[in-house]
Amino acid sequence: MPRTIRYLTLVAAGIVIAAPPAAAQQRPLLDSAAVAQRFRVEHELESIAVIDRKVMVPMRDGVRLATDIYRPKDASGKVPIIFVRTPYNFNFWDVRNNAPSDMTTILDAVKRGYAYVGQNERGHFYSEGNYDILGPPRTDGYDMIKWLNDQSWANGKVGLIGCSSTAEWQMAVAAMSPPGLATIIPESFGAGVGRVKPYYEQGNWYRGGAVQMLFIDWLYGEQNQVRPTFPANTSQEDLVRESRLFDLGAQMPHVDWMEAFKHLPEQDIIKSVDGPRGIYADSMPVATGGRMIQRTPDDSAWYKGGLYHDDTTINMPGLYFMTWYDVSVGPNLALFNHVRQTSSSKDQYAIIAPTLHCAYKRATENTIVGERSVGDARYDYDALTYGWFDHFLKGENNGLLDTMPHVRYYTMGTNKWQSTDSWPPRGAEPLSFYLSSGGKANTMTGDGVLTPKAPGADKPDGFSYDPLNPVPSYGGNVCCQPGLVGGSMDQRKMEVRPDILVYSTAPLKEGMEVSGPITVTLYVSSDRKDTDFTVKVIDVGPDGTAYNLDETIQRVRYREGYDKQVWMQPGKVYKVALSPMQTSNYFAAGHRIRLEVSSSNFPRFDRNLNTGGHNYDETETQIAHNEVHHSKLYPSGMTITVVKHKPGQVAMAGAGQ
Repeated sequence: MPRTIRYLTLVAAGIVIAAPPAAAQQRPLLDSAAVAQRFRVEHELESIAVIDRKVMVPMRDGVRLATDIYRPKDASGKVPIIFVRTPYNFNFWDVRNNAPSDMTTILDAVKRGYAYVGQNERGHFYSEGNYDILGPPRTDGYDMIKWLNDQSWANGKVGLIGCSSTAEWQMAVAAMSPPGLATIIPESFGAGVGRVKPYYEQGNWYRGGAVQMLFIDWLYGEQNQVRPTFPANTSQEDLVRESRLFDLGAQMPHVDWMEAFKHLPEQDIIKSVDGPRGIYADSMPVATGGRMIQRTPDDSAWYKGGLYHDDTTINMPGLYFMTWYDVSVGPNLALFNHVRQTSSSKDQYAIIAPTLHCAYKRATENTIVGERSVGDARYDYDALTYGWFDHFLKGENNGLLDTMPHVRYYTMGTNKWQSTDSWPPRGAEPLSFYLSSGGKANTMTGDGVLTPKAPGADKPDGFSYDPLNPVPSYGGNVCCQPGLVGGSMDQRKMEVRPDILVYSTAPLKEGMEVSGPITVTLYVSSDRKDTDFTVKVIDVGPDGTAYNLDETIQRVRYREGYDKQVWMQPGKVYKVALSPMQTSNYFAAGHRIRLEVSSSNFPRFDRNLNTGGHNYDETETQIAHNEVHHSKLYPSGMTITVVKHKPGQVAMAGAGQ
């Protein structure tokens, strides 16, 4: 999964891999003290580890993947393996600074008695082959884990860990049960989730049938297959030597992505910034065939790659990390629940932090996510992940699971870690609100309300959606799009637009914890054969501050399922159920619950051009006049999940620190 245009540090709980993106601008030079520290760590690693770098491990089709292996010198016997596989640069030498890369994570793993193995995916850096996002990783992952299990120094236990693209391949490979794979720790892993009901996102490529545009700028820096390579007969000794001269990391030209995202046709966005050919828009010699932007949600290509789908099971322990402001928290929770229901292993655990994508360890005493403070959200991830590995890879009876809840989640508003044995929390109850207005819910000064009962008469709220003037994305559950700032932002500056309908409850008389799914069903009409509807759930404070919690979208042509496209007739009312949102938020007394409705959230999601065409290959747009209906006949509404506590008990603090 994508990274920001700034460096992304792939946070794998206690395991951190420095991984600057291919599209990043040049890093600033380190100062002398930082360089000296790098050398000290490298020298200490050399003193305690057997180091075997640039091992070219062959896959079943002959393609060789560049692999670095570090294992304890003084091990009394065979050792367990932590395996990290990534498309990002893990070269042991920082070419720009003429110094070792930061080996602190690897040093820590070796000190704890683990072999640490890092590998580049095919088509990246020193690894051979053509890149296909989550294409060959099922076979590549299986082959590599089997290879590791066969090594004379290995104890037969391999554990996987990583965040984002370093996590997303894990689930589909785990479902294959390769010999030696004992456990997985995937983090912010949504782009590895294909079809897991009720989500049908094919690796976060879609949301409700609309394209999530985060992959476009990411693939710009990742799909380049015209790249420097070394001859197949180059010796390992020469590859190690050359690694000090060339890390093969591309330095992509700067792109103003907020402008580039506007380009039509959508399939030519990468081409419009002179980006490389590749799997985004072009036919490629890879398992899935490329042409990702041209696929529909049910295209058979999505099932030829490395995505995990709900027709398979994962029969091994798993520790799943998620964040409330990640693009993928809904599909991640759906996968976790699916695995718990179908796995032969009952050791399935989740932790949900109140941060952005892969930002677990960036939490502070006063964690700010967007503009909102969510308090002290720190957590001892090192103790958790190494305790997990010690138990499942070393066989230590360390008592970790004796008191560990199956789900540990952070509730914003009370700013506390909480514990539960299921998601949503046991005892949680649905509570429904219905949209109502006098027909003028436009903007935050309109007359839209959320009420306990559906209104009797239908007074629909209408607005015009112009694809050339879409509602800009502002904060939200985002990842990896230059120019977008994710997290919770005060939405009042957006709610002055007439193409945003605003519905709010009265101020709450008592505080309310909402932890679990939030579902929205709208009854809509349009004068176009196809359009989109978007929603956003918001916590409104007594001062009017309106902090967003989650958001979603539905392309109306897919309202009856993603295996068919069904057009609208002008003026006819249609029921549209949007994919569930997820959060854990405490609405204090005096706060209001708000729902925004519109037809765009750009460039978080691509624009529906309202023509009923393919969308990806079109340059012409049409304005849609859309309406939201609400009455007993058309009960547009929102259902939240409420957790009730004993009197005086707002939240139960978990073992955060």
